[in-house]
Amino acid sequence: METPWEYRYAHRTQRMGSSVVRELLKLTEQPDIISFGGGLPAPEVFPLKEFKDACDYVLDHDGAQALQYSTTEGYSPLRGMIARHTTRYNVSIKPENILITSGSQQALDFIGRLFVNRGDYIVVESPTYLGALQAWNAYGAQYISIPMDEHGMIVDELEKALRNGPKFIYVLPNFQNPSGATLSLERRQRIVELADKYGVPIVEDDPYGQLRYEGEHLPSLVYLDSQYRGDDGTYTGNVIYLSTFSKILSPGIRLAWVIAPEQVIKKLVNAKQAADLHTATFNQMIAYEVGKGGFLDEHVKIIRDVYKERRDVMLETMDEIWPAGTQWTKPQGGMFLWGILPKDMDSAEVLKLAIERKVAFVPGMAFHANGGGLNTMRLNFSYSKPEIIREGTTRLGLLLRELVSKN
Repeated sequence: METPWEYRYAHRTQRMGSSVVRELLKLTEQPDIISFGGGLPAPEVFPLKEFKDACDYVLDHDGAQALQYSTTEGYSPLRGMIARHTTRYNVSIKPENILITSGSQQALDFIGRLFVNRGDYIVVESPTYLGALQAWNAYGAQYISIPMDEHGMIVDELEKALRNGPKFIYVLPNFQNPSGATLSLERRQRIVELADKYGVPIVEDDPYGQLRYEGEHLPSLVYLDSQYRGDDGTYTGNVIYLSTFSKILSPGIRLAWVIAPEQVIKKLVNAKQAADLHTATFNQMIAYEVGKGGFLDEHVKIIRDVYKERRDVMLETMDEIWPAGTQWTKPQGGMFLWGILPKDMDSAEVLKLAIERKVAFVPGMAFHANGGGLNTMRLNFSYSKPEIIREGTTRLGLLLRELVSKN
C-alpha cells in the first residue's frame, strides 16, 4: 500500500510554494528563449583565473583544513575581511557580529526561524523580494505592505503600520529587487527614527549596494541608526544587515553574511547548527583568497561597467520601442528594472504570449505580499549580452504595442 504522504506533511508546508523565478529559470536552459526572468549575474564577469589560482593555493597550503569540518560562525579570516570592509562604510563592527551563511536565502530563513511566530506581522515594501516571502511564509508570517515609488518605501504610511507591533521592518534600500528603486536619504533617516520610536528592529538586505552605476553612494541604515543614537559609526544593533558574495564574486559558491548583535548571532548559530553545521569550509577559504588584497575593489569596477552598458541598452530600447501607456523605472544600479503596463493589462497573460515570441520576464504579482501588481513585471538586465538585450526588449515592446493598440 502506498503511503499517503499528503496527510503527513507539517501544517507549515501549506504556505510553501515553488518560486516563480526558479521555475522561469528553467527557460534559460532553452537556447532560443531570451530570458529576463532570473536574477543571474553575467557569467562573463566571473573571475575564473582568480578562482583557479585560489583553489590551487588553498589545496597546496591548507588542503586538510579546507576539506575538514569548521566552526559554525564561519572562517575567521573571511569574517575579519568582511568586518574591515564594513568599517570602510563608516560602521565599526567586530568579527563576533558576523555569521557566514550558505547564501542570503539561508540568512532570511534563519531570521524567520528566530523571530517569527505564526500570525506575526512583518512590514515589507510592496513590491518586495520574493525569496524573503518564501522564507517567512513557512513560519506563518503576515505582512503589512507599504507602497513604493521611485524613491523607495513611502514612509508617510509606515507609522500607522508600526502601531500594529510588527516583529521587524524588512527593506532593500539599494536598487531594490524587484523594482530597482533606491531609498532616498531622507526616507532612510525617517525609517530609522520611526523604528526607534516604536521599538521595531530593521532587517536591511543589501545584496546590490556595491553595484552603483551613477549617483552618490547613500549611507546604510546600519550607519544612520548609529548616527541617530549618537554612536556615530559604532554598531548599535537595532539593524540586522545582510549581504552576499553572489553579486560580486559568484552565486555558485553560496556565501553570504549576517551582521547582528552578538546575542542574535549566538541564536543564529544555534539555527545554523541545526540546519547544516556550517557553511562550506572550502568555499569560504577560496572566497577569502580571491577577495583579499584589494581584488574585490577592482573587480567590482568591471562588473559595474558591464552592467551599466546592459542597463543602458535595455532603457534605450524601451524608449525607442515600447508603446505609450507603459512605464518603467530607471535604476541607478543593481540588476533589475520594473515595468508598469496599463492598469487593465495582466502581465501573467502577457508572459504567455511573450514566451511564444521566445522572450520571458517575471510577472510582478509574485512580489506583492498581499496581492496586487497584476500589471507589473520584473526585467533583469545583468545576464544577457547587449545585443541579446536589444533583441529581447524589442520583441517584448512590439508585443506590447499590439496589445495596447487592441484596447
